Amino acid sequence: MSALAFLPLDLQHPHLVIVDGSKMVRKVLLGMMSRTLPDAVISECENGAQAKAVLLSQPVHLMVSSLVLPDMDGDELAAFAREQSTQSYFPIIVVSADVQARLEQRSLSPHVTDYFDKTWGMEALAAFIKGYIAPDEEVGGEVLYIEDSRVVAAATSRMMKKHGLGVQHVVSVEDALALLDRAEPPLPDIVLSDVYLKGDLTGMDLLKILRDERHINKKDLPVVVMTGDSDPGNQQQLIQLGANDLVQKPIEERLLVTKLLFQLRMGNNKNRRTARE
Repeated sequence: MSALAFLPLDLQHPHLVIVDGSKMVRKVLLGMMSRTLPDAVISECENGAQAKAVLLSQPVHLMVSSLVLPDMDGDELAAFAREQSTQSYFPIIVVSADVQARLEQRSLSPHVTDYFDKTWGMEALAAFIKGYIAPDEEVGGEVLYIEDSRVVAAATSRMMKKHGLGVQHVVSVEDALALLDRAEPPLPDIVLSDVYLKGDLTGMDLLKILRDERHINKKDLPVVVMTGDSDPGNQQQLIQLGANDLVQKPIEERLLVTKLLFQLRMGNNKNRRTARE
């Protein structure tokens, strides 16, 4: 089965995917998530094959999977979600009874956003998921913003600052890489970049350099790309090169800020997990 074109999210109705071989576990978690996130659309899958079909056909906000599935394990399913489906980068939570052992052995999949210890119970898992989708408190962060139009940059920077985000603006990929190389605080938590910019390098070149040459993954430095290209194939290429998400131009403030905060929440949760380790 081949990957489809880029699948944009419906921000009003988050789509959650629950993958577990136990019908009882799915039923209990479905009930709790329906109460915790009443506007969410929830898909139940009893195995990895069903989940793969959903990932290739529908945009997903978050997937929670048992580590042990009837036809594969949760880590394998997470790898498929990252490598084969054309989704925005979304949280993948794997539920396991041996989380502590995995932490001690450092046997954590790079494709999984977080592991959850099933001994903590279903209510705690529902609250954990809500923290990704609809947290009680918004996160902040430092945005490295790459845009060569001063007028557009000024307007977009105001949007982000209004929502508590710090902004470091540069006009080219070359300037952005130089800033990252200096490693001077405040270090960026996320990158927002146009595709076509001043200088010899494009937004696509930036993705290749960060993901392939410098091996900086989507969790450690999210990249959201602004594009005026509505061609599904070109959008798919940006995701496959390593963009966490896309924002269609002209920029709509609510959509941009929602997507930035969504990616930052995953980064903050990742940092909290690293601190536990």
